Amino acid sequence: MLDRAELPGNPARAKGGAHLGYPRQVSCTRFLADSSLDYVARRLRFLGFDVETLPGAPLRQLFEAARRDGRTVITPSVRHPRRFARVPAVVVEREDVAAAVRAVAATHETAGPPFSRCALCNRVLETLPASAAAGSVPGEVIAAHEELRHCTGCGKWYWEGSHVDRVRMWFEQVLGPPAG
Repeated sequence: MLDRAELPGNPARAKGGAHLGYPRQVSCTRFLADSSLDYVARRLRFLGFDVETLPGAPLRQLFEAARRDGRTVITPSVRHPRRFARVPAVVVEREDVAAAVRAVAATHETAGPPFSRCALCNRVLETLPASAAAGSVPGEVIAAHEELRHCTGCGKWYWEGSHVDRVRMWFEQVLGPPAG
């Protein structure tokens, strides 16, 4: 869906291509972020990254949960509690969503293809006949699509529409144009 060319001028790009066309340094990393990075987490989920959030968790609790679940912390904090020295972390700017997405996408592989995870709760989406969404989505959406994607966690329905086009345009601005 969103094949990406490698970032120009990236010194690590010779290390091999990842799922998005970016260099892979860490394979299929599972992430954990605090709720202050919720918008970053949603954007990364659109790309296919597995990003859980832990609302209201202090930094210590975030690192404890990441260690327990085998996840990498995404945080705006440069503090890394000493007792969690072996828990990997990616430090990102909370206010610069584009830079945060680039920092993760340039060095990590996604857990799945773009638009395969629920942007709200991180579950993998299932593909169902559009008729299964009757009563939950507008009739014109059902008429225009044979299949829709559904989240079994929160019940949200997804389809190819203007929002997906806007998200793709944002990714093109942030990560560059698709390869090909």
